[in-house]
Amino acid sequence: MSVPRSPLVAVDVGNARIKLGLFHGDCAVGIPEPVRTLSLVDDAPEADQITTWLADEGRQPLAWWIASVNRPAATRLIDWLGEHRRQDRITLLASGDLPLAVRLERPDMVGIDRLVDAVAANRLRAAERAAVIVDVGTAITVDLVSAEGAFCGGAILPGIQMSARALHEFTDLLPLIDAAELSVPPAAVGTATVPALKSGLFWGAVGAVRQLIDELGKAAPGGCDGRPYVFLTGGAAEGVAELLGPEARYVPNLTLAGIALTAWETTP
Repeated sequence: MSVPRSPLVAVDVGNARIKLGLFHGDCAVGIPEPVRTLSLVDDAPEADQITTWLADEGRQPLAWWIASVNRPAATRLIDWLGEHRRQDRITLLASGDLPLAVRLERPDMVGIDRLVDAVAANRLRAAERAAVIVDVGTAITVDLVSAEGAFCGGAILPGIQMSARALHEFTDLLPLIDAAELSVPPAAVGTATVPALKSGLFWGAVGAVRQLIDELGKAAPGGCDGRPYVFLTGGAAEGVAELLGPEARYVPNLTLAGIALTAWETTP
């Protein structure tokens, strides 16, 4: 069913960046796509960047819905909005605000980004089939959504750049590898130190994700027919998705869409 949508800004405040998505219009099926997006470093927001990005909206009031795993960065953004966008309404999401069943003892201790990803995944999967969500960011998360649509938990492991930094900082001779250099899958057999590092970082992450998808699929509550859907999002997800087979789908704005869906489904 198509529901009228008021303009809103969905904000994903992560550990390395703040990503904003502007949404308006109708969304009859699937998940909404932002009209446009903006990515900021997690330092104090640049007034000119946000102001320019919103120029086409004029001075009409906007609703800001924020999902944050970085409290200092979220506080800086909210302070900036209070100074520069006083007419706007701000909602900082918590786990209890989401249209999502969470089968964990402490839903409030789960990263809100993982939960809003599940909200969006529930709009993409068939009702009788479980889903695994892979978010490839500063950390890599691999989470299970049951066939009934409940968030069941999952696994957290270091992201590629975090692993690269650890190898560099905790050894004497290993150089620092920039994750941007791994946009193309490296050769598995590294014939020198740098190629070997690239192989280990990239294929180690892919192998861990692949194994976790298998294990979480086996653990789907009540079982499911066939393999679960697999949705990937995050900065390095596109290249990984291509290596995981036809069940894997890259959804670049999954987190932002989950925030927007939460706003629309919980606002009278």
